[in-house]
Amino acid sequence: MSEMITADLVDLDLSAETKEAAARALAERMAAKGRVTDLDGFLADVAAREAQMPTGLDGGIGIPHCRSEHVTEPTLAFGRSAAGIDFGAPDGPADLIFLIAAPAGADDAHLTILSSLARQLMNAEFTSALRAVDDATAAAALIRGDESPVAGATSAAAAPATTATGVTSATGAAAAAEDSQDSQDSVAGWAGAAPHTPPGPTRAGPVRVVAGTSSPPRIAPTQKAAESLENAGRAAGVELVVETQGSAGFTRLDPAVVAAADGVIFAHDVPVRDKDRFAGKPTVDVGVKAGINRPTELISEVRGKAERGEVTAGAAPGTPVERSGTSGEGYGTMLRKWLMSGVSYMVPFVAAGGLLIALGFAIGGYQINKAPSVMDHFVWTQADSWGALLFQIGGVAFGFLVPVLAGYIAYGMADRPGIVPGFVGGAISLTINAGFLGGLAAGLIAGGVVIGIQKVRIPAALRGIMPVVVIPLISAAIVGFLMFVVIGKPIASAQKGMTDWLNGLTGSNAVLLGALLGLMMCFDLGGPVNKVAYTFATAGIAVASPSDSAMKIMAAVMAAGMVPPLAMALATTVRGRLFTATERENGKAAWVLGASFISEGAIPFAAADPLRVIPSAMAGGAVTGALSMTFGATLRAPHGGIFVVPLIGNPFLYLIAIAAGVCVTTALVVVLKGMRKQASADRGAGEGVADTPIAPKAGTTEPVAA
Repeated sequence: MSEMITADLVDLDLSAETKEAAARALAERMAAKGRVTDLDGFLADVAAREAQMPTGLDGGIGIPHCRSEHVTEPTLAFGRSAAGIDFGAPDGPADLIFLIAAPAGADDAHLTILSSLARQLMNAEFTSALRAVDDATAAAALIRGDESPVAGATSAAAAPATTATGVTSATGAAAAAEDSQDSQDSVAGWAGAAPHTPPGPTRAGPVRVVAGTSSPPRIAPTQKAAESLENAGRAAGVELVVETQGSAGFTRLDPAVVAAADGVIFAHDVPVRDKDRFAGKPTVDVGVKAGINRPTELISEVRGKAERGEVTAGAAPGTPVERSGTSGEGYGTMLRKWLMSGVSYMVPFVAAGGLLIALGFAIGGYQINKAPSVMDHFVWTQADSWGALLFQIGGVAFGFLVPVLAGYIAYGMADRPGIVPGFVGGAISLTINAGFLGGLAAGLIAGGVVIGIQKVRIPAALRGIMPVVVIPLISAAIVGFLMFVVIGKPIASAQKGMTDWLNGLTGSNAVLLGALLGLMMCFDLGGPVNKVAYTFATAGIAVASPSDSAMKIMAAVMAAGMVPPLAMALATTVRGRLFTATERENGKAAWVLGASFISEGAIPFAAADPLRVIPSAMAGGAVTGALSMTFGATLRAPHGGIFVVPLIGNPFLYLIAIAAGVCVTTALVVVLKGMRKQASADRGAGEGVADTPIAPKAGTTEPVAA
């Protein structure tokens, strides 16, 4: 904030009685410095921002702020009021007022000021010094950081500061829909949380938790974990805000919010972006399922670490995967995260391209793949032309699958320098017919090559051109040489062998493969095992003319993935008394999720009773997968659920396969839960207690599985 505030922007005897008058007095100083071009227009923007949410903070602080087209450069003005001015803070008037002005669109500058100011406000010596200083130049120097606050500075005039502690959680997926202004609103409840004190009986105010979740491309686990953490926070009396990181992007938590937090929870299955934002705080790092299944335990754990003062060392920025994990992770865990990083970016291409190709076949018939280019022949009134257009667009999208997979595996390993050699290696894999196996190898090789180059000591004069010239040049050349000359042919042979094996699957072998894929799809409901089965299936249809066996595998995988949520929805309908009120509500949503091929719709049920729900789901999934292969159902689209039934070969038998699996899972769940309830009743009767309820988990309304 070196140039954002000067002595001319400081008023140590602010005589205003209202927040509007205070804003005007400070804004006039900005206008006098030429940093505000239209005083009334700027004040209207400040008032509009203030109308959205009060900017008063605990501890006698007010931070009115806005972005405005009438501001020429980021500016901070400070005023001190002897009488205090009401900015809407719970603990009363503010005597320290900071007016922040940023040009329209200058989000980074705005957040930078808020973040820097928030960190200083957490220092009791800083606020005490501001209340004691008697010189505008010294006050400006204090705020800029040019001078350190004097320890033990008198603060007789200081308003009592209410302490508020935060626990920040960030995870690693579907993104928040709010813009930066909404994120900044949270500063009003967090940035004044100073000075820090560990959570405990002596601290005033509620505990504040910022939560975030991240998972591979489907949105459901991310949102489920966020919802679980929110519910647990409410039950524990904790204020909680969520940052969800999804493949569609995300809205970063306000730096002031992060700065005010006392701990971090990472609940993620893919790399948490910008993880270094949370360095130096007590940290709990778990998978996204833990965020869904045991949120209360995670909150308690991070609060305990905060009380004990356990902090993580500030890590170097590192790669996306390094920023997402813990220091003790083994190579196997890191490898899984590298691969999942690539899959996360690839799946949207699979979905878009696959659905477009399937629609092309539906509109133009199964000979549409032989149609000429729509650039040479396109008739607006002919359905065949539109079918050819969709098919050819989908084919282009599919052409990116392997390069995107390889490029973002390398990105997960080596950050942005890995993208170029990864994409080059993936494209070469397509050229030599090495397919997805070649893409996997190219991505891992590219990431490793870049990491190796980065470890070489480079003269200072060359460091500036390393990321733009040297690393892309050398790494792309090495990866290209290895793919073309060394390992390309063996991988292409392995890819051809796997394709031939799939094409030759018939009879019992195909049925067993369908059952195995069904088991995998239902084992962890959107987790890594589920993703392996799904990626295996989509790899088979990720070509312009997939084989019949590949389309059968895709059909079996989607059918099995629909079983768990549909079965749980049916179970809550036919035997609602076996489920809690919350589970019955989740059952209603599970109808839609299951029909849309979103396996994660069954996660709330599996989390509450895994020993009964997961085996039941796996049994039903295996039945559906086997029947789908037996019936010879085919599918060209990689997603869509019942909404792509018209694109399925043998659709009637396909629906029968799904119904059979749903009935099997429903029956098993009802029987197993009924046995548990009967056992509980028998125990209660034996102890002379009738109808003893099952104890709920702490912080939830769901029963603990017996």
